[in-house]
Amino acid sequence: MKNLLLSLFLLYFAGSATASFNTSSSDIPVNRQLSKVGFMPKSDLNRVAFYKAMESNNQTLVDAQISELNLASSNLKNAFLGAMIMKRAGIGGNPLYKLWLFKKGHELLEEAIKNDPGNTEFRFLRLMIQENAPGFLGYNDNEEKDSEFIRNAYKSLPPNLQKTISDYNKISKVLKLQSA
Repeated sequence: MKNLLLSLFLLYFAGSATASFNTSSSDIPVNRQLSKVGFMPKSDLNRVAFYKAMESNNQTLVDAQISELNLASSNLKNAFLGAMIMKRAGIGGNPLYKLWLFKKGHELLEEAIKNDPGNTEFRFLRLMIQENAPGFLGYNDNEEKDSEFIRNAYKSLPPNLQKTISDYNKISKVLKLQSA
């Protein structure tokens, strides 16, 4: 039974964790670009590169983001690192290793949300992962709550994050933004 679940995990999750949505890119590093619109205090996270990796199934991009996030000093690090590690779990490899990665990423993301429950972007990261994770992992119990939280906060978010969320909304089955 355990092997069957792991096989299903491998087959189902290998391609389903893709959150395919468009992000605009710029030659300006995201941390400078977003700080101009009051998005977050100065951060060493490159959100354009992060969301590009999240929408791809490119292991090289995802691994590069994990490496960069591991070096980040930002207080935002754990949420982004956790989400990217869970994304990596969906790309391929040994099923036991994938399951371990998913659990590790889950711990980091949930801890970040626990420490900053009002952070809309953290909730958005969790929503993307939960919506695309296989049901048998049991990681989907906050989809509706996070969707509502994001919808309520959407208009007060900086334009760059609004665009990212709006782009994801086009493929989301649970977010259901009305203004996007």
